[in-house]
Amino acid sequence: MAQRQSGIGATEYFGFETSLADSGVLTVTFNRPEAMNASNAPMKRDLVELLTQAQMDDDVRVLVFTGQGRAFWAGDDLRGYEEAHPGSTAPIFGGHHNAPGTYNGLRTISQAVNTAVRHLDKLTVAAINGFAIQTGFSFALACDFRIAARSARMGSATLRFGLLPDEGGQWLLVQHLGVARATDFMMRKRIVDASVAHELGLVHEVVDDDQLPAATAELAAELAEGPQVAMRMLKRSIQLAAEMTWEQSLDEIASKTAITDHLPDAAEGVSAFLAKRQPEFNDWLR
Repeated sequence: MAQRQSGIGATEYFGFETSLADSGVLTVTFNRPEAMNASNAPMKRDLVELLTQAQMDDDVRVLVFTGQGRAFWAGDDLRGYEEAHPGSTAPIFGGHHNAPGTYNGLRTISQAVNTAVRHLDKLTVAAINGFAIQTGFSFALACDFRIAARSARMGSATLRFGLLPDEGGQWLLVQHLGVARATDFMMRKRIVDASVAHELGLVHEVVDDDQLPAATAELAAELAEGPQVAMRMLKRSIQLAAEMTWEQSLDEIASKTAITDHLPDAAEGVSAFLAKRQPEFNDWLR
């Protein structure tokens, strides 16, 4: 799959790098393997900025997240959380020196990352190549799809440090596991391997380690070729359905269908079906 440097990638980011395929798949690779890709404030701020740019960039259809080395994203870097962006003159907002600072830091930086992923209307894939712990685990859960390498391990386990899953991890786990199993998972500080995560429904697919890039690329290409407007509306509708009543969800999907039924992609889909050929969606993006 041809790769090119995206306009997004023209910026030097802290903690990750980007590449954009001709198919519209933007790959974000966490690139601090010496720190197990652990995060700090500059990385999170840059990640929120990237997601904001990706939302507005028609060249981007699908986002894939993965990590270098032995980790996908192994939580927060507790030893270097206020490390500055190389060459940056921007102030570092530590914020955790008192209770109001912790609250504001979480709301404006840490929690903003998972909020931005969930609000992104484009589909996201977490390719979990190694450890996905605490913040990194919650980030993966906030993505739409998760493929794990067989050697991957993941969990919250914040209670091992006497801390809470403060980036929204408790809500995401309840969404995936339900209250009872989420309580067991978090209170007992579980870190599970990929096969157990699959059994619990935390990941969609487990593949051999050397097959992770190919399996991820195949899924991302499939998603990128789908009817983008309808898929993006359906993503939001699925998220809303988890919190709506039956009547509310019917009204919500009807309002979106009133748009998608009259788009060129819908006409193309019907035409392709009748002609027994593969549809060619997304003319508006070409």
